[in-house]
Amino acid sequence: MTILVTGSTGTVGRQIVEQLVKRGADVRALVRDPSKADFPASVGIVKGDMLDVDSLRSAFSGVSTLFLLNAVAPDEYTQALIALNIAREAGIERIVYLSVFNGEQYLNVPHFSGKFGVERMIEQMGLNATILRPAYFINNDLSVKDVVTGYGIYPMPIGSKGLAMVDTRDIAEVAAIELLRREQAAAPLPIERINLVGPDTLTGTDVAAIWSEVLGRPIAYPGDDTAGFEKNLRQFMPGWMAFDMRLMAERFLTVGMIPEAGDVERLTTLLGRPLRSYRDFATEVATPA
Repeated sequence: MTILVTGSTGTVGRQIVEQLVKRGADVRALVRDPSKADFPASVGIVKGDMLDVDSLRSAFSGVSTLFLLNAVAPDEYTQALIALNIAREAGIERIVYLSVFNGEQYLNVPHFSGKFGVERMIEQMGLNATILRPAYFINNDLSVKDVVTGYGIYPMPIGSKGLAMVDTRDIAEVAAIELLRREQAAAPLPIERINLVGPDTLTGTDVAAIWSEVLGRPIAYPGDDTAGFEKNLRQFMPGWMAFDMRLMAERFLTVGMIPEAGDVERLTTLLGRPLRSYRDFATEVATPA
């Protein structure tokens, strides 16, 4: 009985592999570049690409449970549909899919809309899956720590509606728990959705205040300049992706990411501990190792 993890060398996927290994699972990791797969010796490494049907057929052979993560890419939707169809062809009836929080409210945002489309495919084709719907990753803000500490501003245009930011370590642990629950069940389990959120729903001003307290000096939130956000992102990512991120930020401003009643309690019970907070993250970042 083997669990295959796609996206296994990324931030979330790598942590899922670690969580599964810790729990004694038989893990196989799908990678494009085996040289980056520095996993424990017990992890099986298979080389493949999400658009290479033959490599996916080979990687999925003998797999009982699939973790599907598709990185943000122009053809993300196609990659996911191909993978799920090949999984069905291979007889895999136990799936955990990493989607996104409330994709139906962000339909003009390409990578949200694509993930929501995949959710619809899973549902309409009767696939047995847990759909994980994470909110904004707390760990995304590692990319702006130098701006926060060096310039005294929190630059992410997240607005005043509030985002239930979640730590990627909590995402990975919930994913591993769900993968093993499905893997170990006597029969394939029905479709289920789990919102992955953090313990606090934070605005831009809230996050700046946390940084101010942690660093012991004022950190400002300059506002909701999504055009400037896109311009800055274009310095280190393709234009299409920067625009996608801008559209996401604009939905942050108008919709936010507000957890449903019971989300935090459900996750706390599932993990058996409190969820990691943004303050925990900021304190870790600000404290030298």
